Amino acid sequence: MNPPANPLQILLIDDHALFRSGLKLVLLGGLPDALVLEAESLEQAVRQAGQPPSLVLLDIQLKGVNGLEGLGLLKQRWPGVPVVILSSSAEPETVRLALARGSAAFVSKAETAEKIIAVIEQTLGSKQKAAPQAIEETSRPRLTPRQCEVLDLLCEGLSNKVIAKRMDLSEFTVRGHVQAVLGLLGVQSRSQATFAARRVGLIG
Repeated sequence: MNPPANPLQILLIDDHALFRSGLKLVLLGGLPDALVLEAESLEQAVRQAGQPPSLVLLDIQLKGVNGLEGLGLLKQRWPGVPVVILSSSAEPETVRLALARGSAAFVSKAETAEKIIAVIEQTLGSKQKAAPQAIEETSRPRLTPRQCEVLDLLCEGLSNKVIAKRMDLSEFTVRGHVQAVLGLLGVQSRSQATFAARRVGLIG
C-alpha cells in the first residue's frame, strides 16, 4: 500500500526534550496519520526541514531566537504554513503579541490533550486547501559591499561603536548601515539578522 502523497507533517519546536516526547505521544494519539518532526531550536528546525510542514508548533520561550522573534522568520520561509504558539504562560499580553505577529493560534501547555488536538485540527481546517509553496532557495537580498562588511561584523556580535572603529566610519553612519541591513533582511533585531543571513547564505 502506497503512503499518502501529502502526509500530515507537524513540526514541533521546543527545547525541552521531555515535553517534546510527551506532546509527540499526544499528537500521534489524536492524529495517528501525522508525521511529527522535532527540533530544539529554530535554527535546527530550518536546517532539518525539507518540504514545508503542514503546521508548526512553536514554543514561545526558546534559547537563542525565541518563539516571538522566530514567528516572522518562519512566516518568511514558509508563508502558507500556520504556526501555533505553545506557552506555559497564557497572559493576555503574551497571547496578543503572538497573534499580532502572525500566529494562527495560541495554546497553553497546561491544556488537556483533547484541547491541544482540537486547536490543531481547527487550525488545519481553516488553512487554505492549496499546499503552500516551499521557499527552498530564498532569493538573497542585494546588499552593497559596505553593507556586507557591516553584516559580517554585526554577526560577530560587535557593537555599532566597535564596527565604526573597525571600519573607520562614524557611529552614525554605521547605525544607518545596520538599519538598512535589517530592512533588507526583513528583520527587527541583530539576532534575527544573524539567523536570516545564515539562512539565505550571506554568512557561513
